[in-house]
Amino acid sequence: MSDSKALLKEASETPPIKPRLWLVCELYYPEVNATGHYITQIGTGLADEFDVNVICGQPNYLSKGIRAPGRDSYKGTNIYRVWSTTLNKDIVLFRLVNMLTIGASMFLTCLRHFRRGDKVLVVTAPPSLPYSTALAALAKGSSYVVLLHDLYPDILVALGKTARGSLLHTTIEFLNRWLYKHANRLIVVGRDMKDRVLKKSEGLDVPIEVIPNWSDLDAIDPEPKRSNRLLLEHGLESKFVLMYAGNIGHPTDIRTIVEAADDLKRNNSIHFVFVGSGAKKVWLEREVRERRLENVTILGQLPRDEQNTFLNACDVGLVSLNAGMFGLAMPSRTYNILAAGKPIIALTDAGSELAQVIDEDEVGWHAPPGNRTSLVRMIEQAMSEPSRLDFMGIKARKVAEDKYAPSTAISKYAGVLGSR
Repeated sequence: MSDSKALLKEASETPPIKPRLWLVCELYYPEVNATGHYITQIGTGLADEFDVNVICGQPNYLSKGIRAPGRDSYKGTNIYRVWSTTLNKDIVLFRLVNMLTIGASMFLTCLRHFRRGDKVLVVTAPPSLPYSTALAALAKGSSYVVLLHDLYPDILVALGKTARGSLLHTTIEFLNRWLYKHANRLIVVGRDMKDRVLKKSEGLDVPIEVIPNWSDLDAIDPEPKRSNRLLLEHGLESKFVLMYAGNIGHPTDIRTIVEAADDLKRNNSIHFVFVGSGAKKVWLEREVRERRLENVTILGQLPRDEQNTFLNACDVGLVSLNAGMFGLAMPSRTYNILAAGKPIIALTDAGSELAQVIDEDEVGWHAPPGNRTSLVRMIEQAMSEPSRLDFMGIKARKVAEDKYAPSTAISKYAGVLGSR
């Protein structure tokens, strides 16, 4: 065989070099909170098409206490875990210290490893991370894409943490314009968020892609309520159960749900169950105690591998956002409620991504945040129409399979990250 033919044969048998991709996010495997879970699925899902490398921190949420190796691998992804403080994130000062230390460590690690031609996907967790990562990418000749799970500084304004036009607000808006200007793409998780980002990025000519989060279809299946272990343990199998499962944090309208429970406490057939933790959990426990709401059960945080049990422990799933959160966040728990075949009752602004998901496939109801009267009316309506509820549940599962499957989202990420 001639040398040229041998070289051609060798070239045809050599697998093509995959483009090198960096995922930069505070949370990755073995962290199992929502962000860590989704970013891990993105990384492992893209490993066939990209040489996936991850820069992240130590587990500091649901998997806090686990000390993972600094260098690791998981399902085809290479992991670089940086040092940072892991102080109590519910204390504002400690949270800031954590953000500063992990930000500095990740920036230095990015500078050390990024190379010209690399692709970078950076997530807004913590919120300072995209700016330092973009700076490192530009310095090393890498292109970057920003995944916007939350929209700053708008979310700070909505939560009353700063005022529009304040120094903090103006500074973040200035930095955002710089961040967006140099990005290869922006990815948002909802259509309402895209509308906001289009206005913020006006004149910058940066493409914006909508890629919603997805349902854990392999881990969650609809199951009959009558045999649910959680309901049997708490004597709730005969009740009409409304389940709030997820972060009980600042962006959520928990007050209106508590007020609705108070209005309905004389109806012995209706019961509310809360699964989760967050900044408002202490307030929730106090209100339930002081109002003597025997129709409310608070279970706290349950392991992610039990979500098929607790998501099936209800007739209707509850999702809530505060007023003014339009385009700022999309609760990912929505998709797993659909996967469990449960209709949704939501507190959300009209036209939000959450409202659109419910309306376009008729899988539940929604009302404005703060409207306890509407919430009570929707609960009573849902309870009075069991056949309609069953039909909505069947449709919810089908919607999860048809529109919010992991493979659908990963394919979109591959397309965005593979583009120039």
